[in-house]
Amino acid sequence: MNSKGTIVKISGPLVVAEGMRDANMFDVVRVSEKRLIGEIIEMHGDRASIQVYEETSGLGTGESVQSTGEPMSVELGPGLIGSIFDGIQRPLDDLRKIYGNNLRRGADVPSLKRDIKWKFTPEIKVGDKVTGGDIIGTVPETDIVSHKIMVPNGVEGTVKKISEGEFLADETVCVVETEKGDRELTLIQKWPVRRGRPYKKKLSPDMPLVTGQRVVDCLFPIAKGGVAAIPGPFGSGKTVTQHQLAKWADADIIVYIGCGERGNEMTDVLNEFPELIDPNTGKSLMERTVLIANTSDMPVAAREASVYTGITIAEYYRDMGYSVALMADSTSRWAEALREMSGRLEEMPGDEGYPAYLGSRLAQFYERAGRVISNGSQGREGALSVIGAVSPPGGDISEPVSQATLRIVKVFWGLDSNLAYQRHFPAINWLTSYSLYADSLSDWYNNNVSADWMKYRARFMEILHDEAELKEIVKLIGMDALSAGDRLKMETARSIREDFLHQLAFHEVDTYTGLKKQLYMMKLILSFNDEAADALKKGADIEEIAGLPVRERIGRFKYIEEKNTDDEFGKLSVEISAEIDKLLRKEQD
Repeated sequence: MNSKGTIVKISGPLVVAEGMRDANMFDVVRVSEKRLIGEIIEMHGDRASIQVYEETSGLGTGESVQSTGEPMSVELGPGLIGSIFDGIQRPLDDLRKIYGNNLRRGADVPSLKRDIKWKFTPEIKVGDKVTGGDIIGTVPETDIVSHKIMVPNGVEGTVKKISEGEFLADETVCVVETEKGDRELTLIQKWPVRRGRPYKKKLSPDMPLVTGQRVVDCLFPIAKGGVAAIPGPFGSGKTVTQHQLAKWADADIIVYIGCGERGNEMTDVLNEFPELIDPNTGKSLMERTVLIANTSDMPVAAREASVYTGITIAEYYRDMGYSVALMADSTSRWAEALREMSGRLEEMPGDEGYPAYLGSRLAQFYERAGRVISNGSQGREGALSVIGAVSPPGGDISEPVSQATLRIVKVFWGLDSNLAYQRHFPAINWLTSYSLYADSLSDWYNNNVSADWMKYRARFMEILHDEAELKEIVKLIGMDALSAGDRLKMETARSIREDFLHQLAFHEVDTYTGLKKQLYMMKLILSFNDEAADALKKGADIEEIAGLPVRERIGRFKYIEEKNTDDEFGKLSVEISAEIDKLLRKEQD
């Protein structure tokens, strides 16, 4: 039922209206003659507190507020891929065509275009029984994404009519006879953003999301359907790391939410992604990407909606059986929107002014990730992996948003400003980062890459931690006080840091490294270390070992193209042994 009320109070993005007795929590409302979009976030009797997702300047008390009677929902259907939406799923390109560069408040444009015809191919026939989640047909959304049109959740019955051909998004393509009467299905369905889409079963996280970023895949892997956080101070490379994951992660669909970030960072995404070629398909990366842009100069309250809009779209593609990766940049800005609304509602503040329910809101968002068997009789497997950037002031992760996030996520890629100043990118600190998925992924790595993968990973971690301890000793008494074995450990750690963990995002070959090449790199570094350790026992000099020419060749292995790695690995393995043997013979002579 539509309910009409009157504004009695305005406080920034918070509007309080009386006379809203028939409205419900989380109903979408239209505020004043300008028809600003808002959402009811609190009810006391007939007084509704409304979060307005647009600029409220110029509003006055006494103006009308009308409830639409529906919760905040997104339109799901063909046309999402390649689109750029604002936080409440208004298409920015359509708004620009109608209103120019200065977006008008209260603009009302359909989220999905109604003037494009889509070719619909049925996959069921008249008389078939269908239930929520079943695929009734497909639409080629882009050259690489086949959009599966599904029966909306909650609909069950017999197919009475189904058509093939070209249709507008809101035209009927199928009629299902249900117990409550005939239900006409179009290419579009709606879903309330604050409710997670249902599924049959959640699967255990035992497959990695391969990213091609060596520090991630080798040391701190994320599972398909996993959750990860990237906290770090300004300038430490959060956004570039997320761009890299969006470009190269082993996901069919990317949903990128620019939540309160600066406009220039979103502009980088808009300029870069259409030009980037997807390595798996040879097509533009935008042909599998949905962008939600709610930059720092857009209304603060809409940041809160943007993460829910993004994750609902991601769940929709997950239900089709796709692997989806969602990037939220950044959840700190979203939490700031929560803090502002909480303050205006005069709620009791928690730590640093954030609301007491900050942790539970973050958990509700992250728990929507997962690898699942979707609804429907076909039982498709889909995955939704969520990677959230956190921007703690000054890089201090003891602040509430970082701490609340760390209690929820299983992977922590801690960015370090010292590494960034040293130009070591990605600046993920190997001493503070962790992945709780590593053990559950070990079987997959052992079966699909090499039985030695986890053993090599453990040795890398051990050498890097030993180096940190040795550095403290060197600071106190100098490098000369170290034994030859410890000096070798320092050299191997340097090789791991500079040749393996350091990765150039803008180098055409080094930007992505497949798992086989990563394995070769680990083997080369460790076999040099092992053969050098044997040589030390036989009397070789550590300075001469450290200066062997083959070390530079090992370092340059990361610039070898994937197709040439087998040959180069074979040559380098022989060369390591040859140079160390030569050195030993020289010592003995």
